Amino acid sequence: MDLTTVREIRTPSRRDEIVFAPGERPLGGGTWLFSERQPGLTGLVDLTSLGWTPVERGIAADGRDVVSVAATCTIAELLRLPADADWVAHPLIDRCANSLLASFKIWNVATVGGNVALGLPAGAMTSLMATLDATALVWTTDGGERRQPVSTFVTGVVQNALEPGEVLRALEVPVDSLRSRTGFRRISLSPLGRSGTLVTARLGLDGEFVVTVTAGTTRPVQLRFDEVPGERALADALARVDCWYSDPHGDPDWRRAMSIRFADELRVELGRPATGAPGRPVRETTHDPRSAAARARRTPPTTTTPGGAR
Repeated sequence: MDLTTVREIRTPSRRDEIVFAPGERPLGGGTWLFSERQPGLTGLVDLTSLGWTPVERGIAADGRDVVSVAATCTIAELLRLPADADWVAHPLIDRCANSLLASFKIWNVATVGGNVALGLPAGAMTSLMATLDATALVWTTDGGERRQPVSTFVTGVVQNALEPGEVLRALEVPVDSLRSRTGFRRISLSPLGRSGTLVTARLGLDGEFVVTVTAGTTRPVQLRFDEVPGERALADALARVDCWYSDPHGDPDWRRAMSIRFADELRVELGRPATGAPGRPVRETTHDPRSAAARARRTPPTTTTPGGAR
C-alpha cells in the first residue's frame, strides 16, 4: 500500500543519526508497515541502512555465549543459520517461521526484530525468541543500551516495552538454549489460518522446564519449573493465566483448553529420555491443522527433525 502521508525516508549510517522527529517511525522490512494505512506517519528512518550483521556469535554482557540476531535480520537469513552438531533446538527456527504462513517472498523481506517489536499475539519470531530465552538488546536515547527478556518485551497486543526514541538493536539467543530439547504445538481454526495458540516447551541443560504460550494470549506467557512438573502443577499454573486472547481466530476458552492440552503433551514428551542422537532424523507427529487432511488421505502426518528436538 502507498503511504501517501510519508514525506521523507532517512537512511542513517551511524547511531547518532537515529533520531525520530514527530511523525517518524523506524523502518525494517516494512511488510506490516506498508500493508495498511498509517495515520499520522510522515517519515521513516530506514534501519537497514546501518548495515548490521544479520547473525553472529558473540559474548553477551553477562558473559554467556550467544547468537546475536540483528533486529534487521530477515527471517530468510535466520533460516540459513547453520547449526552446530549439538544444537538440537535448531529445528524450532523453521517451525516458527512456517507458523507465519507467509511466502518466501515475505521471508526475504520481513525482519525478526520487526516481528517481535510489532507485538502481534501470533508473532512467530516472538514465540521463537521467548522459547529460547532470548534477550532484547535496546539502544536507549541517551546513547546507552539496556537488555530485557523477550518474554516480557511484548507487553500486549501491538504493544512493547520500547520507550519513545528507543530502538531494538538485536536479539541475543543463549547457545545453551539451542542445545536444549524443545517441543512445539500449534493449532488454528482453518488449515492455513492464523495461529489460535502456539505452545512450546524447552528442557534446559540444567533440567529446568519452561513452557511458553503465544498467539493464544495477548502477550507471551512463560511458566518456569525447576524440573519437569507433574500434570496437576502444570495445569494449576496455566489456570492462573489471565490474558487469553479473543478475536475471530479463536475463542478464549478454546485457546485455553488447547494450550493446557498441548502443554501437558509437551510435559510428557520432554519428560521421556531423548531419542536418537543429535543430527539423526526421527519421526514426529505434528499438530498442525493440515494433519487432518493428511489423516483423511490415510497418510501419517510427520516431520523430520534432528533427534532430541522433540
